Amino acid sequence: MKKNKKVNIGLLNWLERVGNKLPDPAFLFVILAVITMVASAVAAQFDLSVTYEGVNSATGTIETITTTVNNLLSVEGLHYIVTNAVTNFTSFFPLGTVFTVILGVSVMEGTGMLAVLLRRIVSKTPKTFISAMVVFLGVMSNIASSTGYIVLVPLGAIIFLASKRHPIAGLAAAYAGVSGGWTANLLLGSNDPLYAGISSEAARILDPSYTVLPTDNWFFMIASTFLVTIIGTFVTDRIIEPSLPEYEFSTQEEVEDITPVEKKGLLYAGIAEAIYLLGMAWMVLPENGLLRNPETGEILNSPFMSGIIFFLMLFFLIPGIAYGIGSGVIKRSQDVTELMTKGIQGISNFLVLIFWAAQFTAIFGYSNLGIILSVNGAQWLTQIGLTGLPLLLLFILLAALIDFIMPVDTAKWALMAPIFVPMFMQMGLSPEATQLTYRIGDSTTNIITPLMPFFPMIIAFFQKYDKKAGIGTVVSTMLPYSLSFLVGWLILLSIWYLLGLAIGPGAWLTL
Repeated sequence: MKKNKKVNIGLLNWLERVGNKLPDPAFLFVILAVITMVASAVAAQFDLSVTYEGVNSATGTIETITTTVNNLLSVEGLHYIVTNAVTNFTSFFPLGTVFTVILGVSVMEGTGMLAVLLRRIVSKTPKTFISAMVVFLGVMSNIASSTGYIVLVPLGAIIFLASKRHPIAGLAAAYAGVSGGWTANLLLGSNDPLYAGISSEAARILDPSYTVLPTDNWFFMIASTFLVTIIGTFVTDRIIEPSLPEYEFSTQEEVEDITPVEKKGLLYAGIAEAIYLLGMAWMVLPENGLLRNPETGEILNSPFMSGIIFFLMLFFLIPGIAYGIGSGVIKRSQDVTELMTKGIQGISNFLVLIFWAAQFTAIFGYSNLGIILSVNGAQWLTQIGLTGLPLLLLFILLAALIDFIMPVDTAKWALMAPIFVPMFMQMGLSPEATQLTYRIGDSTTNIITPLMPFFPMIIAFFQKYDKKAGIGTVVSTMLPYSLSFLVGWLILLSIWYLLGLAIGPGAWLTL
């Protein structure tokens, strides 16, 4: 098969060279932590602070909050660093998520079931639509919050390998869908109620009766799903894959026919999975289902959604074990634990990276530098005096820039909503519009900010297929997606605004 030829794209090549000259990703987080410590000490000497209307995380109400810099080089700061190092690591949310899901995925992958399924998918999907399928599945994965980072991104590489295509192109396509398409979906995701709750509290500063519903961005999210899929497919096929160096395919990556033994394993897995899904449906779908919210009967805000990571692990583990039994790969209980152990060993590089990433993220948050930078940037925007569509477009750019220093989306929205939602309401723009434009800006730069909690894991995925890959490799590969999504969303929002279309059931861009 003809292999990709290297295309000279000057800017991307320059970014990759410069980025890869940076220290090892793990050590870079150490450097960033030291810089944060020094910056906090300097800022504390000048008594830097900021006052803003924010959401009280304990009560959920809007309050006037004054935030000052915490000096990390003070006695208290040093005590925080040394006494919380272990807790910072163990409580870093990607850690538990990755460990839990990998236990199930490693069994499904180790028994060979995953490879068999992917061979079947590849055989049934025309190669023309492989990229579109990977990007689309990435977008849809945010229904279950961040699980797409762990499950779908590495699967993207495997799917491309099975199609005799460059695995890094598959990684990029899946990552673009999962992270760049964070604000898009055909269905409601677990983050929609969180955004709506924060937006409602912010809107009630001016209108005590105002409520933003989880569905209030839904129409625009549906359109965005197709937008991200189309743009992501084009960038993957026309820009990213042609720019990658040749990849040497091994004989292990040849797509083989499914054997009778594998068919038997798939039969066992299918029966087990069907039983599991029926059981889950019995506990979720009825109004009095065991996994629904016991007080309200909701599904989105329920034990089911809170335990989605565990249920996802079982989603992979149960059919994986059944396949192993049916195919003869699993003959004893020790075989299952050995497969899990092997899966954990495969993410050892990620564990080293995540330890130092967790330390930096924690001390940066403790310093309050991110809040001060974000609020000052927001207050600058209020002084510009723009209205209508230009203001929404500029707000998208601000949210995209802030994402580089404060990538946690809901925490950032809790900070920004009380400032911008009331201000935009006074200018005739709805809280739903402010929330939507924030989500667009946040999504476009997710894929290129090294501070994003899952970024170290993405680097580890890249290094599996390119030992020299580093921060520069990931950023230069994903930059075309980021810019293309940004331009595409700016155009889509402009069309939506000019046509006066609803962005959700009963929700509009203007009041």
